Amino acid sequence: MTVEHQDVLNFVLKQSPFNELPIASAHYFVNHAEVIYLTVHNQADALQDEEKYLYLVRTGIFDLVDTTGEVVTRLSAGDYFGYPSLLTGEEIKNRLEVQSPGLILLLPQAGFDFLRHEYKVFEQHFVRAHKKRLLSSHYQERGKGWSERKISKLMTKSAVVLEPTASIVEAAKVMQSEGVSSVMITEGGQLHGVVTDRDLRNRVLASELDPAMPVSSIMTPEPKFIFENNRVFSALHLMLKHNIHHLPVLNEERVPLGMVTSTDLLRLQNSDPVQLIGQLYKASSAQELKLLAKEIPVLLRSFSNTVEDISFVGTLLSGLTDALMSRLTELFVKQHGDAPCSFCWICFGSQAREEQTLDSDQDNGLIFANDIKPAERAYFASLGAFVTRHLVECGIRACPGNIMASNEQCRGTVREWTARFEKWMTAPTPQAMLNCKIFFDRRFICGDQSLYQSLNSQLGEISQQELFFAAMATDISTNSVPIGLFQQFKLQRGKDKHKYLDLKTRGIAIVNDLVRIYALKSGITKANTQARLKALEAHTQLSQSDIYNLQDCWRFLTQLRLRSQIEQHQLPSNCINPESLSSLERHQLKEAFHLIKQAQQACVFKFARGSL
Repeated sequence: MTVEHQDVLNFVLKQSPFNELPIASAHYFVNHAEVIYLTVHNQADALQDEEKYLYLVRTGIFDLVDTTGEVVTRLSAGDYFGYPSLLTGEEIKNRLEVQSPGLILLLPQAGFDFLRHEYKVFEQHFVRAHKKRLLSSHYQERGKGWSERKISKLMTKSAVVLEPTASIVEAAKVMQSEGVSSVMITEGGQLHGVVTDRDLRNRVLASELDPAMPVSSIMTPEPKFIFENNRVFSALHLMLKHNIHHLPVLNEERVPLGMVTSTDLLRLQNSDPVQLIGQLYKASSAQELKLLAKEIPVLLRSFSNTVEDISFVGTLLSGLTDALMSRLTELFVKQHGDAPCSFCWICFGSQAREEQTLDSDQDNGLIFANDIKPAERAYFASLGAFVTRHLVECGIRACPGNIMASNEQCRGTVREWTARFEKWMTAPTPQAMLNCKIFFDRRFICGDQSLYQSLNSQLGEISQQELFFAAMATDISTNSVPIGLFQQFKLQRGKDKHKYLDLKTRGIAIVNDLVRIYALKSGITKANTQARLKALEAHTQLSQSDIYNLQDCWRFLTQLRLRSQIEQHQLPSNCINPESLSSLERHQLKEAFHLIKQAQQACVFKFARGSL
């Protein structure tokens, strides 16, 4: 046996299902397999052979792409493909795109059939894998039915538009004749505003406004909008976040194409987050909010079955929490009178990143005007206590570290907040670094947005100190992924002696930390991890492959974490037992941890090498 042959055999023996079979099975595979080196130059020929094969990736990275151009899965060392056609006899319709060239082992149909009939475990492995693929496709099709569908496929009418000088009565007649509940106001072909049937009721009839006045006098100026190639879920997210029911759709030249309404979305799905968010914003009391909040866990579990990527659940839950905070603030103002000065709510941590889970706690604060008088601060202390207390009663638990607006240290003027951040950045103690991890993930919720923008502007001027980035990178390196020698999982043991991995602390949090430092260095103000990675594509801090790897790792770990929470396993929150995973999932998990470790080392080298 040659050294090369032995090397291939050793590789195959480590892969499932051969690691569960007699060694003779691996010898058979290696003796009957062909080897090809796949590059971008010959990728068009892959999967085109009339004979069918079982493909096993030895080295390299490849995307399996379907007929619509969507990436079905990313393949790396140890991944199989081609088995659905071997099992069913159907033609291969997918194609390969090479991301990194490498070697692929090809076992012909005859060899696959021999192993399948000779070893029951071999057959069961690929039958299960095929069922999983079918299930994934089933959920994907369900998702494409609404959440993954492009906005352009949802619109049933072309844009109904009017000039700003048109009269209100003319707008009402156009809406009636077109059978629509809204009309877009355009100027020079560009979106200028929106008028809805609600505007006609509330701003015209209820106010006894002259219908001969120009429609621009009652329109909502600079409305939220979405581009035609965005997904339906993005529209849902905007509606949830801003409590709106009409969303203009524009092309890339920002010309209006049509309108999507909450009614359109409700026709596409059974679970109803749009309706719940609307009910939260309309709740007449804190007690009513608590009753509505009881529906959230059930809604989230139902929602998770309608989307392929259940990390969307985090976005939805964050939107619901935003709605609770906003409405509780309005209820407080209604009971206690207007605030003595301008203010705004901000959130931090997972809510700011729009990555909340069923176990997330509160992280929030208040900003108020610099000219606030000492006696006026009592109002905001009461506001902070009121909202955070009722959030707990709505199921959003209190922050163990007291990062809540009920804490005086989480309230302040723009100057006071800026001074806090500056202190953390110039004296980067361990506690200061912990504060930066929390407070540098922030997002506006409600109130006077100019205060939040002013804070962001101030922080942008002081957050480029090399010492600060070196301290952050060093801190990131202190948290390690749970992989030991020989790529074995390093498990923790709970009080009940169950063994588990903490996906949040030892995986997701590290990715969040890595993405945060690169985003801050690039001046990116977004808080969402995936949005930050997308924005980093326009900068040079990370290569495209590094960005892709971090995106994949974050999605995979988040999926595992949310699935575990939704299925309610008897383990600590955010944790899994890797033995409950399939062989393929365990392989992917190890690969994710390996990539995260590499990214940590690169981060330390980039930012902290001079300080070590």
